[in-house]
Amino acid sequence: MRSKPLSGIRIIDLTRLLPGPMCTLHLADMGADVIKVEDPKVGDYARDSAGPERTPSAYFLCANRNKRGFQLNLASPEGKAVFFDLVREAHVVVESYRPGVVDRLGIGYEAVKAINPGVVYCSITGYGQTGPYRNRAGHDLNYCAYSGITDQIGLAGGPPAIPNIQFADLAGGTLSAAMGILAALVEAGHTGQGRYIDVSMADCALVNGIVPLIGYLESGRVAPRGTDVLSGALPCYGVYETADGRHMTIAAPEEKFWKAFCEAVERPDLIPARMALGREGKEAREQVAALFRAHPLRWWEEKLHGVDCCAAPVLTLEEAMEDEQFAARNMFVETERRFDSGETGEMTQFAFPLKISGFEFEIARQAPQRGQHTREILSELGYGDERIDALAREGVI
Repeated sequence: MRSKPLSGIRIIDLTRLLPGPMCTLHLADMGADVIKVEDPKVGDYARDSAGPERTPSAYFLCANRNKRGFQLNLASPEGKAVFFDLVREAHVVVESYRPGVVDRLGIGYEAVKAINPGVVYCSITGYGQTGPYRNRAGHDLNYCAYSGITDQIGLAGGPPAIPNIQFADLAGGTLSAAMGILAALVEAGHTGQGRYIDVSMADCALVNGIVPLIGYLESGRVAPRGTDVLSGALPCYGVYETADGRHMTIAAPEEKFWKAFCEAVERPDLIPARMALGREGKEAREQVAALFRAHPLRWWEEKLHGVDCCAAPVLTLEEAMEDEQFAARNMFVETERRFDSGETGEMTQFAFPLKISGFEFEIARQAPQRGQHTREILSELGYGDERIDALAREGVI
């Protein structure tokens, strides 16, 4: 078995809550040595988000597995000195403070670059380091709202809906940040020079709303929510209710798939209506809807099984976790769970989603207790026991 893809890469993680920790989770799962730095007094709010009896929370455990825990008071001169010692041995720093905070602390990119020119420094914020909104507080819903994403989510004629998926956080603060970090690491491997990466989650949400965005850039107009070609306007691409109140999806804009569907349901007369809009499209959608309402979900699953037409049931999350496809892909793993109270149990975690040749995902390390590996890491940096004890007494670590 080959080494893990990011084996040998050390990442200093100053982030908390969702976007940043999920970014560094993916990197840790691929073998990076991620050092999660938390303030001795506050730490990551996600730790106790489920209440004192279930601390650390399931979310914290999932988002911070395969990382090492380090406590450090970055506001103290001694803490800053320790941070710079960490940076000397690091390849990446990731932070999610508001713009200007790391510079006020004296640990911004320029300060880090002076010590380690090869470091990749990634800042994850809601609106980026520049622009009139740079200092605004916000969360995923705000970034999606400003970027036009929220306006596109919901049923035709209804209000904007709140998705239970943090689109800007995950597409921006997690995946786009990871993409930028990995690109900069490749370059640093060739040149020895790092990069500064300014991630605006609002920017990332904006460009990932690709279908309505391109439509507007092309025509100067945006279809109202629920009425665009991929949000409900086409008979061949939609969500249809079944007789038992469940739902089936059909996503067949290609002629061959739509033809296969129409033939399977014995409605070849609907084949010409595949891309129909306006009155014709509305009538065709109503006819397709009537077809689906005639039978329960299970009947439709059996009817369309083996038909190459891009049909799928709308599963609950519980059903998805039990589905044979995800089981075959080993998308869930059972692992031990330890609470701060001392109680133990088991929990299910999602697996790393990519299958990479020569690499098998594992949870090699449970999410760290607060500061669990501080002494270990300082020893690796050459700190002696007396110095470490002094830092602990002074509240630096």
